[in-house]
Amino acid sequence: MTEPFLRLAGITRVYPGVTALDQVSLEVHHGEVIGLVGENGAGKSTLMKVLGGVVAPSSGAIHIDGAHFDALSVADAIDAGIAFVHQELNLFENLDAAANAFIGREPLHGGILKLVDRRKLHDLTRPYLEALGADFAPDTLVAELSIAQRQLLEIAKALSLNSRLVIMDEPTSSLTLAETDRLMQVIADLKAKGVSVIFISHRLNELVRCADRVVVLRDGKVVGELAKHEISHAAMIRMMIGRDLKALYVPPAGPPGAGVLGIAEAQTAAYPGRSISLTLRRGEILGLAGLIGAGRTELGCALAGIDKLVAGTLTLDGEKVAFATPRDAIERGVFLVPEDRKRCGLLLDDSICENILLPNLPQCSTGGLVRETRALAIAEEQKGKLAIRAPDVRVHAGALSGGNQQKVVLAKWLTMNPRVLICDEPTRGVDVGAKSEIYRMLRDLADAGVAILMISSDMEEVIGVSDRIAVMHEGTISGFLERSEFSEHEVLRLAVGDKAH
Repeated sequence: MTEPFLRLAGITRVYPGVTALDQVSLEVHHGEVIGLVGENGAGKSTLMKVLGGVVAPSSGAIHIDGAHFDALSVADAIDAGIAFVHQELNLFENLDAAANAFIGREPLHGGILKLVDRRKLHDLTRPYLEALGADFAPDTLVAELSIAQRQLLEIAKALSLNSRLVIMDEPTSSLTLAETDRLMQVIADLKAKGVSVIFISHRLNELVRCADRVVVLRDGKVVGELAKHEISHAAMIRMMIGRDLKALYVPPAGPPGAGVLGIAEAQTAAYPGRSISLTLRRGEILGLAGLIGAGRTELGCALAGIDKLVAGTLTLDGEKVAFATPRDAIERGVFLVPEDRKRCGLLLDDSICENILLPNLPQCSTGGLVRETRALAIAEEQKGKLAIRAPDVRVHAGALSGGNQQKVVLAKWLTMNPRVLICDEPTRGVDVGAKSEIYRMLRDLADAGVAILMISSDMEEVIGVSDRIAVMHEGTISGFLERSEFSEHEVLRLAVGDKAH
């Protein structure tokens, strides 16, 4: 075999009281796709920071094309052709897509006073967006882009560097099946050109599709590798958590009850003139699937009182209701777990306790004053119930892993006895162990009679968790699937608007 493009030898990174990486060795060859998996806290992010020159290893060596480095700087990594697609999107909302893609590398024109050549900038960006099937133009402001569109822009930015190694950290966490398929083709094209890819994902079926090898990290150590012919969903889970995960998806305890939330001829502002009708039943997890731009998130926001319905009616337990504000929905027991937990679901600089109690302060207040002892007791109870991994409920939410942050968002509503829980991408960026806990939590809520609307772009999740699936296409429901009808083909058929059998 040829000399590897990149070789890490015995990389160790020690923080005070914590060994984040312990003697990690890894080789990446030209044109090779490496899947890197592990639970949150396994050391994946630290290893990528070492590769990107963000942190220096405590010991070990890095070899790139045979050149030895004790540590890389950010400039070293860029010069070596290492590019990142970050899970946490690093974009400037006040700039357009093209300006973000080529930030610091803008084409200039003019004499003494150099100005950005806007036309050339847009012309340079357009092919990368087209290669990814992006449905927005280079001159679109980032502030106007959805989470999924921003993720595509991050990928386009990395591709524009003409890199030799592209590290993709959860690149598909907000992409639908069609966008993911396009990205798989992009990865195949990169591989054919000799570009290496390190693909980090909690969606293990994607690694089965694209990886040449899978490297598994646990507690900062490499615990094993899987060759192409060995890669399977079960094998990766077994290595990641040290045991078989037999019950990732929990079946319902019994049939659903009567309808709780009724939606009749509703129209959202995103799709006026396109009506939606459905009934969400007590004790049911209704999966809401569809392609990006189908209007799923907009429907969730309208049901939670964040956006207004243009037309139509809502009924809750048979009573007609109208939610002018989120508070109206909250008072009726209709709660939303938003798609972007960091921007819309949490106060990252506040504690776990403050986040959990914020929407329900009267529960721990007397005479308008918060009783700290009572607040801490409620938060500790939720921390225990949801297995939130933190030393104390006084820890800031921003210091938690993605899975534990999502549990805090859920805990916030569980203290208030929900009737309807709308979960938009409930396991985005969450590792397989935390996913299992969240699925169990949703199932327990449904078994207790809560009606759950689960909006998800993860096909495996939609099929595995849902009791029934509603599929949206261009602002309306194109069809419903009962459990006996579930398949990726059927969901995708409805998602593209094909109603004929």
